[in-house]
Amino acid sequence: MRKSHVLLDRDFTIGTTDPRLFGAFIEHLGRCVYGGIFEPGHPTADAKGFRQDVMALVRELAPTIMRYPGGNFVSGYNWEDGVGPVAERPARLDYAWFSTEPNTFGTNEFIDWCRATGIEPMLAVNLGTRGPQDAGYFVEYCNHPGGTHYSELRKRHGWTEPHGVKFWCLGNEMDGPWQTGAKTATEYGRIAAEAAKIMRWADSSIQLAACGSSGRNMDTFGAWEQTVLDHTFDHVEWISLHTYLNNYAADTPAFLASPDLMDSFIEEVVAIADAAAARRRSGKRIMLSFDEWNVWYRTRRPRENRVKPGWPVAPPILEEIYNMQDALAFGGACISLLNHADRVRCACLAQLVNVIAPIMTETGGPAWRQTIFHPFAQMSRLGRGAVLRTQIESDTYSAAYYDPRALTDPPIPMPAVPYLKFSAVRNDDGGLSLFALNRDLRDGMTLEVDIRGFGGLRVAEATSLHHSDLDAINSKDSPDNVSPQPLAGVVVNGATLAAELPPASWTVISLRPG
Repeated sequence: MRKSHVLLDRDFTIGTTDPRLFGAFIEHLGRCVYGGIFEPGHPTADAKGFRQDVMALVRELAPTIMRYPGGNFVSGYNWEDGVGPVAERPARLDYAWFSTEPNTFGTNEFIDWCRATGIEPMLAVNLGTRGPQDAGYFVEYCNHPGGTHYSELRKRHGWTEPHGVKFWCLGNEMDGPWQTGAKTATEYGRIAAEAAKIMRWADSSIQLAACGSSGRNMDTFGAWEQTVLDHTFDHVEWISLHTYLNNYAADTPAFLASPDLMDSFIEEVVAIADAAAARRRSGKRIMLSFDEWNVWYRTRRPRENRVKPGWPVAPPILEEIYNMQDALAFGGACISLLNHADRVRCACLAQLVNVIAPIMTETGGPAWRQTIFHPFAQMSRLGRGAVLRTQIESDTYSAAYYDPRALTDPPIPMPAVPYLKFSAVRNDDGGLSLFALNRDLRDGMTLEVDIRGFGGLRVAEATSLHHSDLDAINSKDSPDNVSPQPLAGVVVNGATLAAELPPASWTVISLRPG
């Protein structure tokens, strides 16, 4: 059995987790909205068509902020199509996902859903086929109290009080050639800056996120962020990051190492943002919004997994089925986000229901938790507080991360990978939450944690997500096949915790004072 040692002190912190770190994402894509959160006529649907079985799982998952309506979808979206009497809303071709969008569900329905679930709404504006003035009108419709064309239009539509949406995204993945209205960094930077000015004139209390490049593997990465921030630095508080982990190479050790690249990605974007500040001799710090992240690969190829012929409404596309090893890589990504809580102040799991999602549904039938549901729910529930700096001693292994663009590309060598990936959060009640990923596929791990500065602690909860079959999944007929199980033998003796972690496992230990 391997041995790992962690040293931590309650006073040595990275940063405090922002509530928005535990967000998620709803896009008009496949069955995420229609047949996902919204299904009039479903046995559990309320008067507004919201599925209550899904809503119960969403409350258990506990996301704090929800990004909407895209995603690629937003770059061709006219927000006016999704408001007003439903019978008068136009159906439109959705160029992003080659579907037909009926616009039965739109901005006001989304706001109502967020209010019902207690989740903060985050809205994105279309800077692909539309521009700054349209973005300003959208803010006016949502947030202005009254007395103007668009605020009075909202009232006539039945929402007399402003929605008060505070977090807005300036487009989506605008450097992606797949994006409707894709732009160069200069083109996007200029339009984003002008949109930001008008949007903030409409409501000075909002916060704005500029688009970073679509991924770390993009040829535009780095130079894009630098150019965009040259234009938008004075107008935004955030810059976005997107990443999806994959196992195209069928190399599980490398797959479980891939969350470490999220650490590098975050640190590189922080460096670029701070360089933009340094050039201005500014004390302002741009925060990071990791507003798309997940494991995603099987449903990217072939094309029929992404689109269906005939421009259907809500086709079943991108419905990734997650297994045990996906949950482990996902848990590693959770740890990466926690360990950068000083600068990653917002993050959105993409997506929420059916489409590369922690929650799956059957149209007219049940909803259930996918394997990745559990690490997120535990992180959201127990990861609130001050993230501590840790000194980790762990055996390492060698791995290579494969470029997702082509398996024929040579592997990118990685530094030695610690078998233990770890995060510790000092909770507001004086307790301590420990998150541990054992990346050893064969051997268990003896974990010893030297805890300084806390006084007496007791084990309140200890669970491990582990399965002998790394391909094990949850399904409608077996919804709890992969789920956290109690971890026995966790001992706190004075200032030392000892635990034995199963091989290939995600473990969460909650300690409380007393």
